[in-house]
Amino acid sequence: MPIQKLGHVGIYAQDLPTMRDFYTRIVGLQIADEAPGAVFMSSDPDREHHEFVLFAGSPEQKTCVQQISFSCENLEDIVGYYNRFKDNNVRFRSVTSHGNAVGLYFFDPEDNVCEVYWTTPWKAHQPYGVAVDLTQDLEQVKRLIQDDVKVYGDTGHRDPDSFVRQKEQFEAAGIRT
Repeated sequence: MPIQKLGHVGIYAQDLPTMRDFYTRIVGLQIADEAPGAVFMSSDPDREHHEFVLFAGSPEQKTCVQQISFSCENLEDIVGYYNRFKDNNVRFRSVTSHGNAVGLYFFDPEDNVCEVYWTTPWKAHQPYGVAVDLTQDLEQVKRLIQDDVKVYGDTGHRDPDSFVRQKEQFEAAGIRT
């Protein structure tokens, strides 16, 4: 019997009300159910009861995750999150092209690394990381990613200097990093 998909992720929250507010108001998840010490959330509760769960943690119960990623339908959705996160003073890590996806990496109120991402139509060997400027025309952004994948898709690609420039752009735009 093979696994069909990842069903849901649950993490501990040291400040459950703050985390509940962040994931509903800022990220946009909907509450499917709630109980003392637990909040069950989904992007579409009619389709999937819960995809993400917050549990009240104690000092001994801390979550250690590399990242929490949320899939979006298109690049315009990522730009929408970029603006929403900027407007709500969410701390950014980066906006990254992985060739096969574009991810906006950010930190939740308890410093868990999170990502909203769009899967591109292109294939790219990993690791692959190039900074993306979502303030540019989106058709141009897609062309730049596609052109980069044509060159580096078979080998992977890392451009650390692009992230240095991106951090400077974030700071100039008043985005917390």
